[in-house]
Amino acid sequence: MNTETAQAPAPRWFTVAAIAALLWLLAGCANYLMWVTADPETIPADLMPIYNATPKWVVAAEAIAVWVGLAGAVMLLMRRKLAEPLLLVSFIAVIVQNSAWVFVPALRDLVNSDDLLLPFVITVVCYVIWHFAWVSRKRGWLR
Repeated sequence: MNTETAQAPAPRWFTVAAIAALLWLLAGCANYLMWVTADPETIPADLMPIYNATPKWVVAAEAIAVWVGLAGAVMLLMRRKLAEPLLLVSFIAVIVQNSAWVFVPALRDLVNSDDLLLPFVITVVCYVIWHFAWVSRKRGWLR
């Protein structure tokens, strides 16, 4: 039987993992909405330099990462093959977004190496979610 076309029974933990991915992406969407709708006067003074130095392409990459990722997480929960490419696009967008901490001098100069732990963790978690979708497709758990 071809695992690419037939749906195999998923393990019990599959739904728990898919819900965890969905919650992660929902948190990312909430964070994105708080950032882009924030009144600059309410942003804490220590974050204002980062807010002002963030290029529009970084905000756009974050939008792609969270909204396409959310769609991918929903597809994963629904056990649809479309989850894998959507989560790959999301993962790539996270890499683009977080590359700003290295390639944009105005941002790079505002942080030290300890501040890069969170972007690194976010990138790793997004990779794990995409990899989970890839493995799920390969094992025939998605249709």
